[in-house]
This record gives sequence, C-alpha cells and structure tokens, in this order.
Amino acid sequence: METISAAWLFFQNQILGMKWLNELIGRALAAAGLDTGETLGGILQFFLYDTVKIFVLLSVLIFGISYIQSYFPPERTRRILGRFRGLWANILAALLGTVTPFCSCSSIPLFMGFTSAGLPVGVTFSFLISSPMVDLGSLVLLMSIFGARVAVVYVVLGLVVAVLGGTLLDKLGMERYVEDFIRNAPHIQSDSATLTRRDRVVYAKEQLLSTIRKVAPYIFIGVGVGAVIHNVIPQTWVETILGDGNPLAVVLATLVGVPMYADIFGTIPVAESLLFKGAGLGTVLAFMMAVTTLSLPSLIMLKKAVKPRLLAAFIAICTGGIILVGYFFNFAQQFLI
Repeated sequence: METISAAWLFFQNQILGMKWLNELIGRALAAAGLDTGETLGGILQFFLYDTVKIFVLLSVLIFGISYIQSYFPPERTRRILGRFRGLWANILAALLGTVTPFCSCSSIPLFMGFTSAGLPVGVTFSFLISSPMVDLGSLVLLMSIFGARVAVVYVVLGLVVAVLGGTLLDKLGMERYVEDFIRNAPHIQSDSATLTRRDRVVYAKEQLLSTIRKVAPYIFIGVGVGAVIHNVIPQTWVETILGDGNPLAVVLATLVGVPMYADIFGTIPVAESLLFKGAGLGTVLAFMMAVTTLSLPSLIMLKKAVKPRLLAAFIAICTGGIILVGYFFNFAQQFLI
C-alpha cells in the first residue's frame, strides 16, 4: 500500500505537477542572477513554470481527446444521444461534454446543431453546461495543482450541475423558448467518410493547433495574473475578501467571474494563486466555473438562439448550481486538501 501511495504521489507531483520543472527553472534563474525569493524572480519562475506545464499537458490531452473524437462526428453523436430518453439522455450528454475540448463559445454551435436536429432542449443544455466546465483537461490540470480528490469531486459536481440543470430546464417546458430558426432548421443526415489512422492523426493535430491558438492568449494572461497575485498581492487582502471569514465570498467570486471570458486553462493559474494567498477552495473553484460556463461573449451568442426567458433560466440555474458547489467545497476543504 505504501508503494502504491508513493508511486501515486510521484505521478501527481513529478509527472502531472512537473515539480522538477519548477526546480529547474528556479536554478536557471538563480544562475542568471535572479533571486526567486524576490518579487521579479518569483514572478518569472511562476510564469515560466505554469506556462510550460499547462502547454505540455494541454497538448498531450487535446491530441489524445481529438483522436478519440474522430470516431464520433456530430451526426453519429446525435444518433447516439437520440437513443436515450429522460435522465439517462442528460447524463450521456453531460459526459459527452467532458470529452469536448471547447470553451463556452465553441460549444454553442454544437448545441445549436443538436437542438436543430431534434434533441430535447434539456439534453442539449446538459451538454452546453458540462462542455466548458468539466472537460478532461481541467481534471488533469486540477489534479496537478489541487490533488486528485479535489479534481474528481470538482468534475463529479460539475456533471451533477449539468445533468440537473438540463433536467430542470426540460421539466420547466423551456422547449418553446428556442428561436424558431433553430427548431425549424433543415437537418441533413449524413455519415462522415471512414477515416484512416493517418487521417485521424492529421485531424487530431489540426484540432490541437486550432485549440492552442484559441486558448494561448488566455493562458498567458491567466498565468500572468496568477504570477502577480502569487508574488505581489498581500495575503491579508485576499483572506479578507475571499477567505473563509467572508460568508459572501463564494457569491462575490461567482458574480465577478460571470462577465469575464477565459478558457479554464487560463483561470486555473489565477485560482492556484488565490488559494495560496488564503482564498477558500470553494471560492476559487466557483470563480473558475463562472468564468468558463457563463462568460459574457457566450451568453451574447446564446441569445441569438434562445428567447430571453430560456436564457434567464439558464443563467439562474447555472449561477445557483455554481454557488452551491462553491459552498460545498469551502465546507469540505479540510477533508479534500
């Protein structure tokens, strides 16, 4: 048992967490005459370490996930989802969202395609919620920073929010609030051509490069903000505003995160720095969920496809679910870290 535990810690710290890379960068900066204990050296070490680590993990994950996705084009996915009804359809749609490496804006065209193809609105919303909130990339990166228990519980609760959110929208009869041009759009059923292994590798490579181009700015910005928080912002400030002493910290973090737009890979470094400075675990995770799921650009795009009442219900359900998840993590923090 001790051997398994030691092997897991090595995998988490040295493979996923790449602690060796942090030490290597620290030694390189010291050799260059920079003290990593000072502000400038600390910022550079955090920025270089987190940037390289995120891009390496992201590249491996996106390539692998995209290769698997090549076996499930949208038409085939629609047919699979169409075989299920009720809660099982919502669960399957939420699980599908975890293997789509999309931000909230990139998920909306698929959501619109699934809806126009006749899938129930609750099922398509379960996909729309889970896709940006709990993809496999976030699971691995969260494991590298917060540990396996936090990462697994985060994904499970994110899936619960997606399933319950989609189910509730369906029970409320929100189907009629989808715009007519979406519901009445002609749908052409066609199977994609059989791909060779080389075709799938090319597809995975193209998806990787496309995703990297999309998320790179947010990663750089997120890591930069995280580096400043980690090395400049006084800990007492963070503890006062976002610490356990403020009962409204989770609500504040969620409301602040909603209008922002960033990929989850860009928000994780910010969350890591806030937690290091004394913010509650649930507070930083609620901020992450809000930024990735309810970004202002994605809501503007969604408004084109649904009527105001459905959009308002979607925002309210997601916001309420995120806040509840945040308070759960704050309550259970001592058992998870």
